[in-house]
Amino acid sequence: MILSRLARRPVLLAAGLAVALALPWLIYPPVAMDIACWALFAAAVDLLLGFTGLLSFGHAAFWGGAAYTAGLVALHTGLPFPAAVLGGALLAAVLAVPIGYLSVRLRGIYFAMVTLAFAQMVYFVANQWRDVTGGENGLQGIPRELFGLDLSDPFFFYYAGLPFVLAGFFAAWRIVRSPFGRVLVSIRDNPARARALGYPVDRYKLLAFVLSAALSGIAGGLFAISHGFASLQEVYWTTSGQVVMMVVLGGIGTLWGGAVGAALIVELNDRLATAGFQETGIITGAIFMVVVLVFRRGLWGTTRHLLASRGNTSPGDDAQSSKNEPAESEALSDART
Repeated sequence: MILSRLARRPVLLAAGLAVALALPWLIYPPVAMDIACWALFAAAVDLLLGFTGLLSFGHAAFWGGAAYTAGLVALHTGLPFPAAVLGGALLAAVLAVPIGYLSVRLRGIYFAMVTLAFAQMVYFVANQWRDVTGGENGLQGIPRELFGLDLSDPFFFYYAGLPFVLAGFFAAWRIVRSPFGRVLVSIRDNPARARALGYPVDRYKLLAFVLSAALSGIAGGLFAISHGFASLQEVYWTTSGQVVMMVVLGGIGTLWGGAVGAALIVELNDRLATAGFQETGIITGAIFMVVVLVFRRGLWGTTRHLLASRGNTSPGDDAQSSKNEPAESEALSDART
């Protein structure tokens, strides 16, 4: 069983890489870039929600904060866009430290509401600090340059920005597969047991929060550079709600499911907007309800579970497969070694 799972993994990774490389040939390149950015954003949120058990409605602060920072760096320093994107990720990580420190001691809806409150504070600052952020007008004319090369063509920029997305996904995958990731899953399932075994639960949650924010910052900075502007929409609370919806649609705790949810929502919104349909929320909301009612594990999670059941194997690496006490003990034991 283990050998068959190991044999399937390279095939799935190769298929995912092939889809990522072919995407701008199949759909409009700017939409392809949006899907890539939102997919990484969803993976970052799932790192916190699916593997740590913390539902955040404030990740728009890191996505949007990084978008503004990347835009400012690109506009005022003349540095190539990779430096601007990394600058946005750094700002997101730094911003996550005090927010996470004050939030991770809470659980459930209290944690979600506190993160939402902090995100709204960031929105207020972005709206009022007009000399820097542009206020309601946002930052416009953000350049897309790489050591003198003009990447204004969205087709070429997609391939210039794709390595950031792939690196972000690899980092998220490596985190959840590491002993640190096993401890996160154990903390999610039984924080009291993890604390009794000597793990500093709040420190692990804070580190997971910062890592999730940094990955969100990479996605947000790349999104702003891709569009050439950063607006208040990036830091508004609906952005946090939309990425959570993507994670749920794809499958909580699957990590890769967020990419499926992102592709579905972004492509659907683009097609509806192109057709002149204004109330896109009605359609996406209806799809969300159907998926939640019919596919209890999400689209990707349900597919994996069905394939695993046919092969008489466990569902695999997703966080949902460890919802029992023996798994918690095994994860903590593996993390100690």
